[in-house]
Amino acid sequence: MRITDVRVTPIAFRDPPLLNVAGVHEPWALRSIIEVETTEGHVGLGESYGDLETLANLGKAKPGLIGLDPFDLNGLTRVVYAAVGDNPDPGQTFAPAGDKARASALAAFEVAFLDLQGKLTGRPLYDILGGKLRDRVPYSAYLFYKFARHKDDPGYPADDWGEGLSHEQMVEQARRMVTEFGFSSIKLKAGVFEPDFEIETLRHLRKAFPDHPLRIDPNGGWSVETTRRVMPQLEGLLEYLEDPARTLAEMGQVATFAPMPLATNMVTIAFGHIPETIRLNAVQVVLSDHHYWGGLRATQNLAHLGRVFGFGISMHSNSHMGISLAAMTHVGATIPNLAYACDTHYPWQVEEVIEGGKLRIENGSVAPPEGAGLGVHLDRAALARLHQQYLDCGIRVRDDAKEMRKYRPDFNPARPRF
Repeated sequence: MRITDVRVTPIAFRDPPLLNVAGVHEPWALRSIIEVETTEGHVGLGESYGDLETLANLGKAKPGLIGLDPFDLNGLTRVVYAAVGDNPDPGQTFAPAGDKARASALAAFEVAFLDLQGKLTGRPLYDILGGKLRDRVPYSAYLFYKFARHKDDPGYPADDWGEGLSHEQMVEQARRMVTEFGFSSIKLKAGVFEPDFEIETLRHLRKAFPDHPLRIDPNGGWSVETTRRVMPQLEGLLEYLEDPARTLAEMGQVATFAPMPLATNMVTIAFGHIPETIRLNAVQVVLSDHHYWGGLRATQNLAHLGRVFGFGISMHSNSHMGISLAAMTHVGATIPNLAYACDTHYPWQVEEVIEGGKLRIENGSVAPPEGAGLGVHLDRAALARLHQQYLDCGIRVRDDAKEMRKYRPDFNPARPRF
């Protein structure tokens, strides 16, 4: 059983004008769909970013995968590291601190290899990863301040979520998320407005949802001094505070006065960051993302380190399709210390590339799709349509700041903003 073909197809899908510290989402989000095929015609699926750098790195690794056994994950690691990172030690298990490009390329292909392993053995991917510990994986409502529509007409219907700029509008956004998907925790993407305004939004959410744990994520948009000033307003309000400051050292400073756990998907994003994170006690919750930690096995290893050093585990999200959600859910089902509901942008996406349409989020959770491997299959017509959208949309690198300057020409994405 050998790999005979590898296909990487960039796609673009509709994305709402969601606000964040870097600006606003462009009308089209980019991803890449990975297919790894064997001699017998079995196909394993993966999903990754769709920017030019990621596509180039995946392209560099593709030739070396031909002829590999789909069970040879160490061989896959050697091929990817040699192609993308020129690593003098081809047996190194994980990328060093900050080497996101190499880890991302490995993750994209590793999911496809694991999907193949499941299909070849007739077992769900969570069995390939050691067996599931839970039947469903919890996810959180992910709230965004947003504009009602994109500045430039992207040529598709406006989303039906409407504007989200006031406290009352954000409560209604949360109410729809909870009603439609059953989410039992709520996260607010912040760093958009003055911290006091965003904290007032949290107070409105607390009044409307007294039993829902709340989180806020300024994406490094606050200085240490600002965080110290607003901390009394946040005490007793949050489940955790995510990335108020932008560096590991600054998060360590915040940890000295924060009464709640601090979480991150920005300052601890590689295994080489763990020692300093522990030394500073800078983070108590790490939001893993298999797309840049190095894959599903790397996610499990990160969770194990969480058990060793006492930090909690959740999962980070970006705009994604069902292949990524299936992968997140399979690995989430295997992690014993998944202490917090995971992030997902999935409710914001209206298009899909898998057969049967979107996966179902019910009672705020997702069950691993049934069937061998990931349990999902490509919708070829949808793949072709989304690839054509990629060819037509003109976006090749995500740039939220450029998009925001269409609304506010003087916008500056430098952090800290406040």
